[in-house]
Amino acid sequence: MFRLAAQTLRHRTGGFLATFAALAAGVTVLMTCALLVESGWRHQGDPHRYGAAVAVVADRDLTVDGPTVLGETERTTVLLPERGSVPRKVAGDLSEVPGVDRAVGDRRLVVTTTAAPELPTTGHGWSSTALAPHRLVSGRPPRSDGEIAVDARLAGPTGLVPGATTEVVTGGVSRTYEVSGVVDADGAASGRAALFFTDAHAAALDPHPGRFDAVGVLTAPDADRDAVLAEVRRIADTAGATAYTGDDRGLAAEPESAAARSLALGAGAAFAGYAAAVVGFVVAGTVGLSVRHRRRDLALLRAVAATPGQVRSMLLAEVGLLALLAGAVGVPAGLLASRRVRDALVSRGFLPDDFTVQGGALSAAAVVVTVAAVALLSAWIAALRVTRIRPTEALGETAVEPATGGRVRLVCGLACVAGALSLTVLTGATDGQTALGAAMGMLYLFVLGVALLAPWINQAAARLLGPVLRTVWGDSGYLAAANLRAHARGTVAVLTALVLSVGLGGTVWFLQDNLERQAAVQSREGVLARYALTSGAGLPASAAAEARRVPGVVAATGVRRTSVVVPDRLEPQTVPAQGIDPLGADRTLDLRVRSGSLDALREGTVAVSTARADAAGWRLGDDARLWLGDGTPVTLRVVALYERGWGFGDVTLHRRTLDGHTVTGLDDRVLIRTVPDFGGEDALAELARRHPGGQVTDTDRLTGELAEDVAVSGWLNKMLVTVLVGYAVLAAANTLVMAALARTRELSLLRLVGVTRGQVKRMIHAEQAGLLGVALLIGAAIAAVTLTTIVRAVTGAAVPHVPAAGWAVLLGGTSALALLATMLPVTHVLRTAPVEGMGVRE
Repeated sequence: MFRLAAQTLRHRTGGFLATFAALAAGVTVLMTCALLVESGWRHQGDPHRYGAAVAVVADRDLTVDGPTVLGETERTTVLLPERGSVPRKVAGDLSEVPGVDRAVGDRRLVVTTTAAPELPTTGHGWSSTALAPHRLVSGRPPRSDGEIAVDARLAGPTGLVPGATTEVVTGGVSRTYEVSGVVDADGAASGRAALFFTDAHAAALDPHPGRFDAVGVLTAPDADRDAVLAEVRRIADTAGATAYTGDDRGLAAEPESAAARSLALGAGAAFAGYAAAVVGFVVAGTVGLSVRHRRRDLALLRAVAATPGQVRSMLLAEVGLLALLAGAVGVPAGLLASRRVRDALVSRGFLPDDFTVQGGALSAAAVVVTVAAVALLSAWIAALRVTRIRPTEALGETAVEPATGGRVRLVCGLACVAGALSLTVLTGATDGQTALGAAMGMLYLFVLGVALLAPWINQAAARLLGPVLRTVWGDSGYLAAANLRAHARGTVAVLTALVLSVGLGGTVWFLQDNLERQAAVQSREGVLARYALTSGAGLPASAAAEARRVPGVVAATGVRRTSVVVPDRLEPQTVPAQGIDPLGADRTLDLRVRSGSLDALREGTVAVSTARADAAGWRLGDDARLWLGDGTPVTLRVVALYERGWGFGDVTLHRRTLDGHTVTGLDDRVLIRTVPDFGGEDALAELARRHPGGQVTDTDRLTGELAEDVAVSGWLNKMLVTVLVGYAVLAAANTLVMAALARTRELSLLRLVGVTRGQVKRMIHAEQAGLLGVALLIGAAIAAVTLTTIVRAVTGAAVPHVPAAGWAVLLGGTSALALLATMLPVTHVLRTAPVEGMGVRE
């Protein structure tokens, strides 16, 4: 059977090339997604920072109890946006464990050196050098508050040697230090550079008093490792922290690696889910159409005594061979594409430089098996009708293709449409991630419903469009309407791919545009201040008070950006937040408060966006339980509800609520409002010079930076939709080419009975106009319903913003490619003499 399948593939290259192209492209897309997931799963960061420790106790994530389902409480783990810390007491408890030689607390300070401002650097206490371990190569350890030791990665490019001086900015303050020594960590060629203060000075600079970033455990040579680790895990659990061992120590040393791992797993899995749905639609349609185009050959096999099982086995063998060939091409292409995607993610700051594409064998096996299974199932279903009929009826069955599907298909299609309509209601009643998830489910249910109901849709459209086609194209339009009715099932794959392209592209792409626009508009309209004092090194809380003392300054508000974890109906969400000094905030910020007042914002209180309050079930005056960025649980009274959550974050806190709970403990900016005829720009410039890296900018620039940040974060979604829509459109074009080439006999017969080449071309134009018109209309309607519903739920805007140029590119590009994919092969077919065309295989 495999030999017969191979011979068939060799003699029917045209149709099989189209199927192979759909399968190979599907493998490539899915392989890229799967490799992203596998690389994220394998990524552990660089554990060298704690290379000498057998275990590291740190707090890097938060586990939250969710709803109880069937007597079991669901738990969700989220990464902490502001590195968690552990109490100093943990180090003492760990040092008393039998077999532990030392338990070393490590502080991680955000620092910048004037000698190498572009080199990422962290500050630590000298005792933490034992954890790498670091080796002193010159000089001596720091002995006073004015001394530091630097590692070779910092000393090498800057020329810092013992006795040299340099300025170090930490905590928003620049201080001059003398270099006492240079240390080297063998094998640490990547990652952040490090400098070391005395332990006492590092503790004084740490914005988290009484706590360590992590505690490394060093064991005695004769220690029972398993017993030590068991006790370390018990102490960590008691403290609400995690004991990291082995390669997982890299996740404790570099929480950004955990964030990168989470992003790669989440984005890869989400992309893979969407891609699998699209690939499933495309592969099923393409393989099914390929089998239907061979009804004549299969009928002849049945007529000469081939059994149904033999025919099905031959078809499955053909598709299986094609799937293997597609895997041989798609897997290497996916490897190459995944590296390009990795580079793009790294260049845009989504992933760290040390993130690498790893694995491949597991992803390749899963992807090839998945695509092959879909293709084989599609071939099996498409072959059932041909193989179930009697041999004497087989040839007659090829004359007219069944116009519509069965009752089961009709019922399933109607059920999908009903489910999509019900999700429309759910999307409108929720917001945030819940609304996004419901909207994507609604989109795919709509597309699946269209795919199942496509034969009936095509027939109804052909009847409705018949008079229009006849009026515009005359006799050619009459033939086109008849062909559309007769080939209602044959154009199912084309209709589905085009509807998916327009529906998915119009929803995801324009949704991102709406989110970006909403964030920029809210930020621009909500900032009442004229100037902003900013610094890449951060600003101390005193900066706002200093700004208020400048003559002509009406109000100044310090803003500290962070993220918090809040409960939701399904699972906790990490949302953007800000901490502000409420003194005069009503003059610098307009959050569009709908109830309550920011004047009541104090420690122990919170202001929340209306969308987030609805999602969490909070009302004005309620006690809101949430977690700060470092995982600290707090219960705060809701004193204000505001609308501009997209521009300023869903949660607004008093700045003192965040003290000790952010990485730097500093403000990101100070918003400054002045009198209308303010002329004190020089005084503001002097204020900026008093803070390292400080500068005074116009607040319009802040809005531009925010819009740029949102656009960068939206790049992921746009990349997804570009790949998937591109695949769907190309698959539609691929299917159109198959359909056009399969009509050689039909078009030749028309020409033999007197139809001219011009009339044939006009007939094809009319068919494509009808099919494209229906597909674009349905796809645009699905996108409009989905986009309007989700934009209203997520942003509150009644009408989504849809750029005319965007729709023109989406609809025009899809139409142009579809028409090109039809007219080129038809032109090729018409060059064949009609008599010769009648002898060509079906």
